[in-house]
Amino acid sequence: MADFDQELDASGLNCPLPILRAKKALNGMESGQILRIIATDPGSVKDFEAFAKQTGNNLIESGEENGKYTFLLKKK
Repeated sequence: MADFDQELDASGLNCPLPILRAKKALNGMESGQILRIIATDPGSVKDFEAFAKQTGNNLIESGEENGKYTFLLKKK
């Protein structure tokens, strides 16, 4: 697992809340910093892939373990 600058726990939240929270968190971060997101919504996998494409932020890593989905987003 890569290093990250900030962590966002969006467990228990359904679409689109994890994305909205991530967007807000990224707004307060510097370019090049990495946000780690934890989510429990299976739909968040596709959501974060689409979000990364739309916003130009880099989805470095995504994974799933014990029903928890983790994403590493690098701010553009």
